[in-house]
Amino acid sequence: VSAMRALVVGLGIQGHKRRRVVGADCVGTVDPVHEEADFRTLESVPLDSYDAALVCTPDDPKFTLLKYLLGNGKHVLVEKPLWFSDEAETDVLAGLAASSGAVCYTAYNHRFEPHFVRMRALITSGALGEIYRCRMFYGNGTARLVRDSAWRDTGAGVLPDLGSHLLDTARFWFGDIADDFRIVSADRFENLAPDHVVIASDGAGPRIELEMSLLSWRNHFTCDVFAELGTAHIESLCKWGPSSFTHRRRVLPSGRPPEEVVTLVQDDPTWEAEYAHFKALCSGQGASNLENDRWLYRSLGRLSSEIQGVG
Repeated sequence: VSAMRALVVGLGIQGHKRRRVVGADCVGTVDPVHEEADFRTLESVPLDSYDAALVCTPDDPKFTLLKYLLGNGKHVLVEKPLWFSDEAETDVLAGLAASSGAVCYTAYNHRFEPHFVRMRALITSGALGEIYRCRMFYGNGTARLVRDSAWRDTGAGVLPDLGSHLLDTARFWFGDIADDFRIVSADRFENLAPDHVVIASDGAGPRIELEMSLLSWRNHFTCDVFAELGTAHIESLCKWGPSSFTHRRRVLPSGRPPEEVVTLVQDDPTWEAEYAHFKALCSGQGASNLENDRWLYRSLGRLSSEIQGVG
């Protein structure tokens, strides 16, 4: 896909990462306080100088920024989660995107993790038969960083932060799953907001259990899928590699299953792959779909309010 003139809005950790990936496409940066930024406000950037914006800000200003960008026909990649004070805001953005032809894309870079793509292909191939259960764990060791941040140690804590990735991954693999997750546990071991949470869904289709933590001092991801004709397992992500994918084929009535293992030792490929996907969408190869964001917003909103009522 040819070059696109892109603006990076918000120069925190994600903003710096996005700016690196965007490379020569980046025509400017916006941040109210960061000394490196080219502009202090989005409105001060000439509209004819850019085609798209990558919004890497805290959640609060996102709606106002997206409304301005989409209303002016600018494509938007926004960091997850797309969180609103009211679901009606989703309708506003979807309407603006539809009428201006701009793409509104929420970034879930894990969809481009090679083993996540491999898992989706295996599940949809039917080779596992009926899927009984899926269990995922996502942990990083940022409890202290979060506690020391002015805006991160609030609300439902780790749930919207890592839970949004896990719920999105479950939808990526299994399609339109039921919104019937419940809180199994929500702990505040070190922080004001929950730093270790487990949620589960007992609905039709696979039973799903998702565990997320800020207390895993070595960053880690694991997944186990148990099914009628075998099992599938992911151990670690590329960025924390080595990352392995294991597919075991069931032997009847019992016995040691033959297994295939793919191990990757490589840099994280997801950011470049996701940016290429976003550029393809912007060049007319896809439309905005905020239904996934709407589902995640409802599910995370309901679970967050449960958590904040939990002692």
